Amino acid sequence: MNKRILVAAVLGSIGVAAHAQSSVTLYGLIDAGVSYVNNSSSTVTGHSNSLTKYDDGVAQGSRWGLKGSEDLGNGLKAIFTLENGFNSGNGTLSQNNREFGRQAFVGLTQAGTGSVTFGRQYSLSTDVLANYTTGGNTVAGNYAFHINDIDQLTSSRIDNSVKFTSANFAGVTFGALYGFSNHAGAFAGAPTTGTGAAAVAGSARTYSFGLNYAAGPFGVGAAYTDIRFPSQQAGISTGISNAVFPAANIKELRTFGLGGRYLMGPATFWALWTNTRLVQLPGTGSSNLVFNAYEAGAKYAVTPAFTAGLGYTYMNLSDAAKGHFNQVDLSLDYALSKRTDVYVLGIYQKASGNNNGTALQAQIGDSTGFFGTSGVDSQQQVAARVGIRHKF
Repeated sequence: MNKRILVAAVLGSIGVAAHAQSSVTLYGLIDAGVSYVNNSSSTVTGHSNSLTKYDDGVAQGSRWGLKGSEDLGNGLKAIFTLENGFNSGNGTLSQNNREFGRQAFVGLTQAGTGSVTFGRQYSLSTDVLANYTTGGNTVAGNYAFHINDIDQLTSSRIDNSVKFTSANFAGVTFGALYGFSNHAGAFAGAPTTGTGAAAVAGSARTYSFGLNYAAGPFGVGAAYTDIRFPSQQAGISTGISNAVFPAANIKELRTFGLGGRYLMGPATFWALWTNTRLVQLPGTGSSNLVFNAYEAGAKYAVTPAFTAGLGYTYMNLSDAAKGHFNQVDLSLDYALSKRTDVYVLGIYQKASGNNNGTALQAQIGDSTGFFGTSGVDSQQQVAARVGIRHKF
């Protein structure tokens, strides 16, 4: 009898040990609040009007997800992530109504080498350069990222991709990603062809590279992303303010960025430059567009719970459209606990210049879904927000 009890106990302990080698974690956050902007283009009148509204996903996009790993032995693990984006205001799905539109991938990771993953994943521009932005370092978040995220700093999610991410080698990490077109006869991607019932959906091809160094208080990183036929890649925007070009005419989006960050006691400083080119299809009559963004900012932990942040961004357009955008971001964040914080934001953006004789408009945020453009009556926007964020 005692032998049977001992065998059962041993077998039970083996089962517990095997189970402990695998893990699945449920996580997420909800970001909600009330926002105001002085100028927003009205779909009713076509003119500029003030707007006060419930706004979701500003400091960070609201989400929930599952991530897990299984220990396969000798430092090798299987890993996966499934991450859903949603709108807390109405409960709808984000990222073009996808169930796991933020991330969905599976792969293997080897200790001391790195990981290879397959699925819908962030480009290296997002992985590396978001660390050196006002949006990535403060609760100004998606209001502080550049117009329509054309330089791929926060929402560059690539379908059908294979990605390598290295281990940390004395502070150096690097990676590469390739996104397949999944289109027969068009390995490098293809535009949409035909009209009406005869239309054939096109496809995008992407490759991306990134390199980062972080040691002690100092960090620096660079990344490059190239998306062929970006209009066919879900979530990739190619419009800037009212300098919108027919998406079908854009052959390639090429963006490069370089950033740095330095910690000095309770203060953090960062700076970033990105250069983005929209290359037009030959024979479409459209000109290329070049977008440059120069950004610098700082935040200071006044107390362990209270942090103030300030950022400045200068953006300009050249070639097809000529113009300038100046933006200032101010944020105050108070942590009620490790998981819950409240914050206030103040944002100002001024546009100048024109697109083929039409005055450019201001547009705060990395998506037109926040406030839209400032409207035909104004080239500036002033926005304010009170928000709460809870992580779980």
